[in-house]
Amino acid sequence: MSLESPVIGYTLGDQAGIGPEIIRKALPQLDPRAEYRQMGGAVQATPGQPTLETAHAALEHLELAAQALKEGTIDAVVTAPVCKEGLHAVGFPFPGQTEFFAARLGVENFAMCLTGRHLTVGLGTIHVALHDVPQLLDTAELVRIGTLLADFLQRTGTAAPRLAVAALNPHAGENGAFGREEIDIITPAVQELQRTLPGCSISGPCVPDCVYRDAVEGLYDAVLCPYHDQGLIPLKLVDFDNAVNATLGLPRLRVSPDHGTAFGIAGKGLAREFSTVRAFELALKSVR
Repeated sequence: MSLESPVIGYTLGDQAGIGPEIIRKALPQLDPRAEYRQMGGAVQATPGQPTLETAHAALEHLELAAQALKEGTIDAVVTAPVCKEGLHAVGFPFPGQTEFFAARLGVENFAMCLTGRHLTVGLGTIHVALHDVPQLLDTAELVRIGTLLADFLQRTGTAAPRLAVAALNPHAGENGAFGREEIDIITPAVQELQRTLPGCSISGPCVPDCVYRDAVEGLYDAVLCPYHDQGLIPLKLVDFDNAVNATLGLPRLRVSPDHGTAFGIAGKGLAREFSTVRAFELALKSVR
């Protein structure tokens, strides 16, 4: 392997879903100077009808991909959508692929990032009730995720990342009138990121109803946001067809299209491959 001829692995996901179709459509559009290596083989699958066999195959392919990443026989991996219900039925103990790859590669410092052609977001909290977000926000955690996000941007071609840290409250709290999270939690995180990442530009707390527009227009390279929907609503508004899920913190990049198995349209030729193409492009950028 070399930077001129990287090896990008890929999985087919749950093969009763759209994974095989979007991979098949994506591969002819990719840079021919790289090698694209399938992890595992095809199984008998009826489109739209997942089985224990398709779940077992999906899990086996994830294990093969993780082992190849660990051994360095591939430079990055693109994983097609899996069915979590099916994986859990065959003994998969993780919430998702993010946690699986982190565990298999022995990485404890990791996070999830969603990135499209116009907007990239890191999440301070993920799948929790909105009511719980203020109690879960933590300065050290924002610094940790912000550091991983800056590293991801550098690994994918942004030499001096410009990172915005979004406020939690309207108008960034109005100096405490609408809450103290900006004063007590977010501002200290911004200051620590500025101190520890001198090669980056760190701004914040940024007014949340403007910062995503500013990022889309090119003022920032990524936004670190305090909760799930604040970041994903604008991302899916501007990048619905090309958003990619990336696992931050791994020694080699794992990315996947930001959509599910779509069993309802599997086998009908309707699945769009744009997010998968973007995932492969990002995998290549991380190597080069």
